[in-house]
Amino acid sequence: MTGPPATGHFPTDPALEEKLLTIDVPTRDELVRRVAESVPALRSKAAWSEENRRLHEETITTLAGAGVFRLRTPKRYGGYECDTRTLVDVAAELARADGSTAWTASVYWIPTWMACQFPDEVQDEVFSTPDVRVCGTLSPTAMATPVDGGVVVNGRWGFVSGALHSHWQEIVAVQVGPGAEPMPIIALVPVSDLQIVDDWHTAGLKGTGSVTTVAQEVFVPAARVLPLGAVLSGQPASAASAASAIYRAPLLPVASASSVGTAIGLARAAREAFFERLPERKITYTDYESQRVAPLTHLQVADATMKIDEAEFHAHRLAATVDAKAAAGEPWTIEERARARADMGAACRLAKEAVDILNNASGGGSIYSHVPIQRIERDVQALNLHALMHPDTNAELYGRVLCGLEPNTHYI
Repeated sequence: MTGPPATGHFPTDPALEEKLLTIDVPTRDELVRRVAESVPALRSKAAWSEENRRLHEETITTLAGAGVFRLRTPKRYGGYECDTRTLVDVAAELARADGSTAWTASVYWIPTWMACQFPDEVQDEVFSTPDVRVCGTLSPTAMATPVDGGVVVNGRWGFVSGALHSHWQEIVAVQVGPGAEPMPIIALVPVSDLQIVDDWHTAGLKGTGSVTTVAQEVFVPAARVLPLGAVLSGQPASAASAASAIYRAPLLPVASASSVGTAIGLARAAREAFFERLPERKITYTDYESQRVAPLTHLQVADATMKIDEAEFHAHRLAATVDAKAAAGEPWTIEERARARADMGAACRLAKEAVDILNNASGGGSIYSHVPIQRIERDVQALNLHALMHPDTNAELYGRVLCGLEPNTHYI
């Protein structure tokens, strides 16, 4: 698949061209290794982040140092343009340390990818900030009024993970103009133009700082506004982005693959936490001096581990599909799009089932706040309740399409 004619901001300076050609893009293994080395530092801030309902500033610094914020940034701005399999593996490693950290990082990757759908001059502005962080939402809970040179937006968006550390927010609104049909649009707005409502008081993923943001008479220039449909279908308004395979895929499969790694990592973290406590645990009010020798424990850990393996299969199949079709420039069928969401939902469901087993096997002492598995349990529950992650919603959508019916959502 070829992109549109090269009319964008491709480099013309020979020195700049040479610099771009020699950018050292780390391999997937290298990025996972960097994050793995950061796990102790990230874990040490998890309790603070949960208590304060936002990521610690040192966590942001650690993520930046590991290159986590550059995974979806174009190479021409010093980014890595990583494939979605890399996102899955990096998010899984981050979630071994802390679910909130992993979720926030993965949420940044999605709006960052969406920013790459905008014209090149808009990208020049957004990516002029090193390690730029873009938060966002797909909920059209605002109205946009056309004015000379752009639109004026009024409304609010909830569940905006990472807003407190973001430079930009990707927003969705319904544009209504005189004599025109309502049209959903997507826009990029500096977070400094928005009001933040500190309302993130939740049972799980507390450290994500997923607050509400509010726009009151916010003017957005026309260049920073696109039809939502173009972004959903992967039709970048950028010559440079259209030349890169990762920016030509449909949004929902991309978003699904970007976020599913957190579920995998939480399940792995639960398994790790369980086995760390196992040697010292007995089963109270029984003759078992060690939980390790009880047949019930053998069944539990085997069942949980198999579910983690199955979750990984769905996550990796999803990423492989997104990456292969993007590289080949192949169009997506409706069934493939629905299966992408079904793979994400299955991975989330299986990860939660694995965590549930290990949590239930962890005994009464696991309810203390210093024992990680109780936080992991709450985080994976919150993840499974997310509207786009919900296993039942995604399974129903896939089954509907398999039965020959039209999807009952535009988010596919």
